[in-house]
Amino acid sequence: MLYNKHVPIGESALLVIDAQDSFKTGDRWERRNNKEFEKNVERLVLIFREHGLPVIYFLHTDEDPGFEKTSPHYKLMDFLSPLKSEPVIHKNTRNVFTSTGLPELLMEKRVRRVVITGIQMEQCCETSARVAADLGYAVDFVTEGTMTFPIASRDNPGQELDVEAIRERTEYALRGRFARIVTVDGIAKEFEELRPSQTAPQKAATLKT
Repeated sequence: MLYNKHVPIGESALLVIDAQDSFKTGDRWERRNNKEFEKNVERLVLIFREHGLPVIYFLHTDEDPGFEKTSPHYKLMDFLSPLKSEPVIHKNTRNVFTSTGLPELLMEKRVRRVVITGIQMEQCCETSARVAADLGYAVDFVTEGTMTFPIASRDNPGQELDVEAIRERTEYALRGRFARIVTVDGIAKEFEELRPSQTAPQKAATLKT
């Protein structure tokens, strides 16, 4: 079935998945793609805040070095500074739904559309997009708001899948099936086209005070 959900941007939440210092513990950080990652995610955070819509952060924990909850690297990257109203949720699954209680939170905030950013593009971000679609959410996958690293082959040492191939495969699998592939500019344009009556209730309340 083709992806065809049309939900207003005013009913969306921004998910910032696993943008944490844990990824900086090894040498792979130097081989990351998308050097504009931080700038793009920060811009989206500011846009969602401006319109009074939810921004939700996630930290992934497992037994890998740097991902233990006791590790000093187990924290959001420095370019992110959540407001008190912006939850930071801990997870131990590849997707952001099954170990977190996120569906209940989104229901409470009347969210029917999720905008996905974070690390890693083809792992926790892609998996979250697939699960979100299956749960009935409209999904925007902001590739330029995600990041990844080359994947070493487990069967053939010395071989790896490069980051451009990962991006191509991720977008190919998601597009029109589980998500829309969108840009930061595209999301910003949707917000610019909102009528005043379509702004979030919490934003409208703020303006009245």
